[in-house]
Amino acid sequence: MRKFLYVLLIFIIVLALASLFFLDLNKNEGKDSSLEKITVAEVAHTIFYAPQYAAISQGFFEEEGLEVELLLTPGADKVTAAVLSGDVQIGFSGSEACIYVYNAGEKDYLKTFAQLTQKDGSFLVSREKYDDFTLDDLRGKSVIGGRKGGMPEMTLEWALRQNGIDPVNDLEIDTSVDFAAMSGAFMGGQGDFVSLFEPNATQIENQGFGYIVASIGELGGVVPYTSYSARTSYIEENPEIIEKFTRAIQKGLDYVHSHSDEEVANAIIEFFPDTSMNDLVEVIARYRSIDAWPTTTDFKEDSFYHLQDIMKAAGELDNTVKYEDLIYTKD
Repeated sequence: MRKFLYVLLIFIIVLALASLFFLDLNKNEGKDSSLEKITVAEVAHTIFYAPQYAAISQGFFEEEGLEVELLLTPGADKVTAAVLSGDVQIGFSGSEACIYVYNAGEKDYLKTFAQLTQKDGSFLVSREKYDDFTLDDLRGKSVIGGRKGGMPEMTLEWALRQNGIDPVNDLEIDTSVDFAAMSGAFMGGQGDFVSLFEPNATQIENQGFGYIVASIGELGGVVPYTSYSARTSYIEENPEIIEKFTRAIQKGLDYVHSHSDEEVANAIIEFFPDTSMNDLVEVIARYRSIDAWPTTTDFKEDSFYHLQDIMKAAGELDNTVKYEDLIYTKD
């Protein structure tokens, strides 16, 4: 009897150890320890960044030997802080952030090495319905425009000035509302208009709180709107990682341009579980219609200077920064 109990005890112990072993295998299933892990601080979570999410879901980063973790970091200023502190390797935000850091005299300043979008991705949402909206309809109104000095707000100001409207005297642009709170503020009754990224703009329209009346991207022209950056020292020490990352993003752009709206929606739906497939397809088609995504990650020199024209018009930049000082290109 004792022998039987002893054998039974040994069997139970072996079974328990085996279970733990297989649990550990399952826990690490699908993870390749050989991949280089890269953390990216992304300024917002929006369908506007569809090529990035497609690059992840389609395994393009893994093909390059990288495992990418996205860390939502609302606000370009917070993204740059995370990169400068070394908390993340790569920042993803408005391209203006690198210019601010450079002009602040940061020794190990940020350099931009790839762009993902080439138009402003926000849409102007009105509380009232307009059959034939023009920017003149903003005169005397209040617009929730985002953080002062941020690309959404500066591009809106640029578009207004290009159409003969003074953003200071002809209307009120409210820059006091945090990016993440803009939808809620508008739904709560604040402002006559709000500038929103997708899927927020479509969701507000579908819920009956407002109407999409204009694309800020169409009004603002081609500009390196959102891009990837890293500390100068990191780029110099890890050029292979930067090149691998850029290739993966290029594959994501290629995927979006070579696949239908429905196929792209299927590729990124896992990143937007609260958004319906119909809304995803609608938003992707809307971004495609304004030519939001470039065909290449290459940072064009003329668009870089157009970005600085927008910043100067908004009173956020005095001196022009040279293209070669802030844009990393492979020799």
